[in-house]
Amino acid sequence: MSQVATHIETQQHHPIKLYLVVWAWLFVLSTCSYLVDYFGLVGYLRWGLILFFMVLKAGLIVAVFMHMAWERLALLYAIILPPTLVLVFVAIMIFESNYTLFSRLVFFVARQ
Repeated sequence: MSQVATHIETQQHHPIKLYLVVWAWLFVLSTCSYLVDYFGLVGYLRWGLILFFMVLKAGLIVAVFMHMAWERLALLYAIILPPTLVLVFVAIMIFESNYTLFSRLVFFVARQ
């Protein structure tokens, strides 16, 4: 019985205001994401804003509703580090693909 009492005493209770504020922010960010399409933005600006709002919403959900804001640092590294490394590798591949395209264009134009 003492273990149950100890568990109840150490359990964290977050105020309802925190969840309501996060829900409000999620609503605002979703509205901003919708307005990007409503105003007809195109190109990299459109996709950049959509991805930016998406990452902000995902960060809020993970931090508050999945309680990652109160977890240990090692667990945060397990969540944050892999996507960061994937983005770094994607950036490296983008630079490499641009170089490959440029070198092929130079080679084939020089042969004509």
